[in-house]
Amino acid sequence: MKLLFAHGLASSGAYKLADTLRICLKAEVVAPDLPIDPDAALALLRGLCEQEQPDLTVGLSWGGFLVQQLRGQRKVLINPDLNVSVLLHVMKGEVKYLSPRRDGATSLTITSALCDRYQELETVQFAGIDAAERARTLGFFAQQDELVHCGPLFEKNYPGQAIAYPGGHLPTFPEVKQFIAPRIQQFYLEGRL
Repeated sequence: MKLLFAHGLASSGAYKLADTLRICLKAEVVAPDLPIDPDAALALLRGLCEQEQPDLTVGLSWGGFLVQQLRGQRKVLINPDLNVSVLLHVMKGEVKYLSPRRDGATSLTITSALCDRYQELETVQFAGIDAAERARTLGFFAQQDELVHCGPLFEKNYPGQAIAYPGGHLPTFPEVKQFIAPRIQQFYLEGRL
């Protein structure tokens, strides 16, 4: 199994969930450092989908917002922040990265213009969803998520495709191993039939 992993906000491809998925799913994981600009991030992800041909694309939080928009890809969203502009408005200014980036950058800058661009994308993020797209998309939602609460919005647009699991916004190794990885494996196998 080959996965393309899109990390959360202020993070990198080196975030521990990429390794957790690699271990729990015995998968090859492509995990790029994504730019904060949403158009550049989406272009990078689309290019990697074309180049790498992943079996599944997995997005965590902010990465889930991006991955959700990759039409035609089988995808797994883990605690996707489908209203990311709300969080970005609160975080405006310089923000330190939470995990090391390949380019050595230690921080990013969130501007009003960036927040506005995300807000624009949020208004069209569910365009083009049909029955086939719904079947290609699976969402995981932590029952104790302390940061993002987008389960109802996801369920409205992807009815029957949401799975709740006990845990917080950033899933731990045991949570992934017990609750998330087995269902991702099943979703992967269903897509191969």
